[in-house]
Amino acid sequence: MIKNLLRGFSALSLALLPLLSTPAALAAPTVEVTTLADAVGLVKVTEEDRTGYSRSSFKHWNSGDDAADGCNTRAEVLIAEAVVTPTMEAGCKLTGGTWVSYYDGQQVTSAGAVDIDHMVPLAEAWDSGASEWTAVRREAYANDQGSAVSLVAVTARSNRQKSDQDPADWMPPSPEAQCRYVGEWVSTKLRWDLTADDRELQALKVYSEGPCQDTVVRYTFAV
Repeated sequence: MIKNLLRGFSALSLALLPLLSTPAALAAPTVEVTTLADAVGLVKVTEEDRTGYSRSSFKHWNSGDDAADGCNTRAEVLIAEAVVTPTMEAGCKLTGGTWVSYYDGQQVTSAGAVDIDHMVPLAEAWDSGASEWTAVRREAYANDQGSAVSLVAVTARSNRQKSDQDPADWMPPSPEAQCRYVGEWVSTKLRWDLTADDRELQALKVYSEGPCQDTVVRYTFAV
């Protein structure tokens, strides 16, 4: 958790560097805090359209938040989310380390067996508004370390099972993970001003008005 927070603060600091000469730059982005039910109510509803989608429209992984460390975004997220920090060798090769995939509760001890999942998959983002973005904004989305929930280290198996599905069609198999997952899904949608279709919204409401009604959603708007 601490490492995730540090990753978020690091990304924020980098984003502000060009603006540090102005007093306004010293103010951190406002963190929006609300209930899951209210957060779901803020998500705009539209029809989804995957016309023209290509994974290559979202450039990733780029050089990450620290271009000088020799690691790409994937590696930086792996380092940030490790519960036992891996050793970094030349070329940012990671050896050792331990990760816990919260989707399924599995522990992984090899960086190669860990996937970095986009909380809201790239195809889903395209359907939900990213098709109208510039290539630069899509790259920023695909490599977003400004929020600790945008990218998550999980088992390859759970990531493959999820694929590009939204919560109407897939939820983490671990019941203990589901409220967290719904909260982070909605947080990401609001952070990037992405929409939801009717089925997705109804699925989110089932959780927000039922087992996850006490879940708190926190997010900042992407710039």
